Amino acid sequence: MREQITPDRIANSIRLLRSDHEGVFLIVEGHSDKLIYERLVNKQEVRITIASGKNNAIKALSILEKENFCRVFAVIDADFSRIEQQIPDSNNLFLTDEHDLEMMLIKSAAFDKLLKERGSEEKIAAFSKDIRETLLKLGQEIGKLRLLSLRNKLDLKFEGLKFGKFIDKEKLSINIDELIRSIKNHSQKLSLDEQQIKQDLSVISDENHDPWQLCCGHDFISILASALCKVLGTWNANDLKKEDLERELRLAYELSYFYQTQIYQLMVNWQSNHHPYKIF
Repeated sequence: MREQITPDRIANSIRLLRSDHEGVFLIVEGHSDKLIYERLVNKQEVRITIASGKNNAIKALSILEKENFCRVFAVIDADFSRIEQQIPDSNNLFLTDEHDLEMMLIKSAAFDKLLKERGSEEKIAAFSKDIRETLLKLGQEIGKLRLLSLRNKLDLKFEGLKFGKFIDKEKLSINIDELIRSIKNHSQKLSLDEQQIKQDLSVISDENHDPWQLCCGHDFISILASALCKVLGTWNANDLKKEDLERELRLAYELSYFYQTQIYQLMVNWQSNHHPYKIF
């Protein structure tokens, strides 16, 4: 089904709706994005369309912009756009403040609420370091590998990766050698030179990127899940699903947190420049 969704079809679906809807149209990447943004915008004024992918969202927006359709904007994950300085040129396209929407939620107090709900009070109190920063440091190491795969077109497969093979859930540490070995085997790229990958990762480390732009939200949540089974909680791994944590994080996110973000301010500015149309 996803393969059949094209930018032209998305643009056309919005064209067909504009006679029924006098407000604005928001294009988002996926279903989970829609679940968040529909709680943050004025639902009477904003109709949300799922593009099923970042490229679809960008291209569908571009098609409508060329027709001078002024009632549409899109929100996409930044991913590595800021790091690679490849930000699409459009006043109607907004990037998440952090690497992706999940990382934007994690940076907010929604993460603290999730941790309080899911974690062990005693274990959290006994943990001497900042939990968010500790998980972020681990997640950025995987983010560097994702960036390397993108830059060097390694086509590494991260979906379904077993984090327990390289994350020590008792010490909350990461074994880089095991990470490289795991992703190499998981991606069935057995010919890759592990030492070369390690050297290339060192180069990325020396670039000193913002960890909030490097770390992928799904990786952060996977590491959190491991931590909640040992050092931060007492959960059984079979009872703790990453999808549930991501859903609970979304539900914990409040409008007041959104007001503190850059993307909110960009939307407010867009609204000011597109009177009488409203987002909020």
